[in-house]
Amino acid sequence: MTTSLTIQQTAAATGLTTHTLRYYERIGLLDPVPRQDNKHRLFREEDLLWIAFLVKLRSTGLPIRDMLHYAHLRRIGDSRESVSARKALLEKHAQTVEATLAELQSNLAILHTKIAMYESMEAELSVHVIT
Repeated sequence: MTTSLTIQQTAAATGLTTHTLRYYERIGLLDPVPRQDNKHRLFREEDLLWIAFLVKLRSTGLPIRDMLHYAHLRRIGDSRESVSARKALLEKHAQTVEATLAELQSNLAILHTKIAMYESMEAELSVHVIT
């Protein structure tokens, strides 16, 4: 992999827009990104790994404020307190995601039941039309 990517290349690689990448840097989700002499950002492999993790957190519904808290704890380093707090934050969020998945599974079961009911009705209606 290239040791550094432009913001456009990073946007393409991560699925985020350049605007979102700048926003994430401005609010502190991303550490300041090194820049070339022309002031253009150069994202490193470790930036891409962190961005990929942020994308996962966001796609599971973690609020930005919690992502910012996690980023702050990460910057503190691997002290016992920081590690424990990051773990606790992720455990709490995992419980939320699991509850959401359970609710979605329940809703999906209802949809499948309804679909089966309509398939049965269609089959019955087809029999009546043919005879």
